[in-house]
Amino acid sequence: MKINVLKISIFTLLLMISFTGISKVTLPPLFNCNMVLQQGIAIPVWGWASAGEKITVTLDKNVVTTRTGKNGKWRVDLPKMNYGGPFKMTIKGNDLHTFGNIMIGEVWICSGQSNMEFKVASAKNGAAEIAAANYKDIRSFTVKKRISKETQQNLEEGEWWECSPQTVADFTAVGYFFARDLYEKLKVPIGIIHTSWGGTVAETWMSPEAIASDPDFSPMLEKLNAVDLNTAKIGPNNYPTLLFNGMLSPIIPYGIRGAIWYQGESNASRAQQYKRVFPNLIKDWREKWGEGNFPFLFVQLANFKKADMEPAESEWAELREAQTQTLHLENTGMATIIDVGDAIDIHPTDKQTVGYRLSLAARKVAYGETLVYTGPSYKTMRCENNKLLITFDQVGNGLQVHDKYGYIKGFTIASADGDFKWAKATLMNNNTVMVTSDKVANPTAIRYGWADNPDDLNLYNSEGLPANPFRTDSRPGITK
Repeated sequence: MKINVLKISIFTLLLMISFTGISKVTLPPLFNCNMVLQQGIAIPVWGWASAGEKITVTLDKNVVTTRTGKNGKWRVDLPKMNYGGPFKMTIKGNDLHTFGNIMIGEVWICSGQSNMEFKVASAKNGAAEIAAANYKDIRSFTVKKRISKETQQNLEEGEWWECSPQTVADFTAVGYFFARDLYEKLKVPIGIIHTSWGGTVAETWMSPEAIASDPDFSPMLEKLNAVDLNTAKIGPNNYPTLLFNGMLSPIIPYGIRGAIWYQGESNASRAQQYKRVFPNLIKDWREKWGEGNFPFLFVQLANFKKADMEPAESEWAELREAQTQTLHLENTGMATIIDVGDAIDIHPTDKQTVGYRLSLAARKVAYGETLVYTGPSYKTMRCENNKLLITFDQVGNGLQVHDKYGYIKGFTIASADGDFKWAKATLMNNNTVMVTSDKVANPTAIRYGWADNPDDLNLYNSEGLPANPFRTDSRPGITK
């Protein structure tokens, strides 16, 4: 008799499911325990369920209800919240999801190529950094690597991890040190969403719409449409937009404060093109998020390769120039790391300095703090009696020369129709350097740090930040 009752109950339940269309609510992995949600903006939450299903999202005391569309997708925007936590979130449709230990804080995207992918465990003093990583209010989410022909709506997997000695080893080193330095200043929860892939070019991180409007890359979209990714051996650089589709699109429109970006090595041979591509990438991301001109901070290429004995042209110098010129976009900032590279390793281990200098840019650009956040930047040049006088911005309390004899290294000068020659540079006052060469009469152009590896640059400001490499000429270069 008990068996018959059980059979009837199961049969009744199946009938109820078939008639009511009960289905499970599906959520992006980003919405999970330990997540950090962005303070001070409406908080987007989204997912999928059966068509027309009622969805109720509760976060602390905030409750928002909606219904799914015909395609089963739903989205709500929770009211703005101030820093704090931990909170609990529930998402109720025909089933119930509950997530705990949620913090309201600052969320940053961390993207680029291998120097962003580089892990804390491999960083300088990695063991000591791991042992000291007791920051439960810093949380990290890593996006699984994936290429895709079409823009994906969801990630395959992923979870948020609280920062601790047990978890931090696999965090992005630049992202972690950036988050740690921000946390030490702001004392608020910090979330980093890490989406990077080593060796990748910028155009693979751009949307199909942005690529379609680029004359160099748009023809490749049609070719991509004919490719079968299941059978073809395709990497992320074979076609543009593959990583935007697979690794960035699925996290949009998660609420963020901004993005940090460490990439450029793989585009160095096309540096002149990068002057167009990189700003377009930033504008593309901002348009897709729809949150206005959110802060976008990036790392300038470090010094790398064998130092030149004589002044020479340089792909990496041209790429750095392209990065510097991108600062014309609103709410951008750059970390110059021309002094912390490694001549024989494209992956320098000092990621602490990189994270710190990015955090300075964030404090200025994103949080409005009054501080010297970048190294000396070229301002003006004038010629007096075969001597070039160069003035700088961003000098803090004055320029400094890190040399016991006061010699400034890294300058070259040239006449209008001549080659660049090494020059002697002397500090004149807090913001001016005089540059001369007995090999150049009537100098008209100057370069500073113009090499793959300038090697021994030693001009800084009072904050200990290195002068940004620059040139005043407009010669075509080698990446045109």
